[in-house]
Amino acid sequence: MEKRLSAKRVLIVDDEENIGLALRLILEREGYRVSTARSVAEFRAMPRGADAYLLDVRLPDGSGIEILEEIRQTDARVPVVMISGQATIGEAVAATRAGAYDFLEKPLARDKVLLAIGNAIERSSLRDENDRLREELGTPRMVGESPAFLRTMEEAALAARSDARILLLGESGTGKELLAAYVHESSPFASGPFVKVNCAAIPNDLLESELCGHEKGSFTGATAARRGKFELADGGSIFLDEVGDLPLPAQAKLLRVLQEGEFHRVGGERPVRVVVRVVSATNRDLARMCADGRFREDLYYRLNVMPIRVPPLRERRGDIREMARYFLAGFCARNNFRPKQIEEDVFWALEAYSWPGNARELRNVVERMAILSPADAIGVAAIPLEMRQGDSRPRSSIHDARESAERTEIQRALDQSGGNVSQAARVLGIERTNLHKRMKALGLGREQ
Repeated sequence: MEKRLSAKRVLIVDDEENIGLALRLILEREGYRVSTARSVAEFRAMPRGADAYLLDVRLPDGSGIEILEEIRQTDARVPVVMISGQATIGEAVAATRAGAYDFLEKPLARDKVLLAIGNAIERSSLRDENDRLREELGTPRMVGESPAFLRTMEEAALAARSDARILLLGESGTGKELLAAYVHESSPFASGPFVKVNCAAIPNDLLESELCGHEKGSFTGATAARRGKFELADGGSIFLDEVGDLPLPAQAKLLRVLQEGEFHRVGGERPVRVVVRVVSATNRDLARMCADGRFREDLYYRLNVMPIRVPPLRERRGDIREMARYFLAGFCARNNFRPKQIEEDVFWALEAYSWPGNARELRNVVERMAILSPADAIGVAAIPLEMRQGDSRPRSSIHDARESAERTEIQRALDQSGGNVSQAARVLGIERTNLHKRMKALGLGREQ
């Protein structure tokens, strides 16, 4: 059994002493810590906090399903595997409805028990890690079906399979941090930590300590030894955000870590070697900065093994509806709002806007509209004033702006595809039938 499972605790509740002993031996030989109980009362007297439970359905003073329901009241996420030699179909259904992860029939085979417990704990651990990442990143997943978005995701998936360093290039708010997390989760380093470093927020004199750590007493204020970001990321991925904002002295320190593959803590004598996947991101033109002497060329080539461009939202207009619905559903769920819908005219206004703040701005706008719309439908009255006035193109109304922008985008796609509507629809990331309807409404050419 893998080392990472060695500290996991399993609590068994079964009134048959021989079965409880056999299960204990099977699990302890594989590195699990095991506790046992033979009744509902004995279980209730024991400390909780197990990583998984094995519960017999029928007990002398009650039912394992009762215990399952009690566990669900205090910890809805911990996996529970039910076991029984004489359970009815109704009991099996009741256990499943109460949240049992699996149901095993006696006599219990060793391999089935280990597989059920191992899978249950693995699934729970992955779910907890994903929840942690989602909470940190503020949004659970990336959303989109446009060609530009799909190309970026395909490149990220291909790059994630190796340990090559990745440089994410794109404007602020395009989702570079979320894409970095996707790369981590899709990579051989997924079981390790995902450590973020905001390079723009670290003072130059503290950068080496932040990245490499320090020993106690190495400088004023170092009252205890501390591991740096690279050490914390060992076995996983480190995300160097805003790497283009590093001053030249800090760039030299980072280059030394990347070149040597090991480092010393500040004030330390022993080298520290780690295995870390490096993903960097910037909204700056690093090549031009190198030419201007503001970014080290040798560091640029160290980071830029696999460059991936993250497109701005104005190049992903076909994704705006899906993203807006996604942000709205998440906001309503988090704040206990009734589900809301976005009216069609609002979608057209969202698609006509230039989005200088990209996906981050879209999310903020959607949440603001949800707050300002007491009804279940979000109408044009909720559209922020800056979206109505911020575009420099002449307009008499939101509808005029929408149609002008839409006509331009459709005509550009048609020109690129030689007038073929099916191909133009793929370029725009929308259904062909929807594109044909909009062409007719806007007075554009027919399908060729």
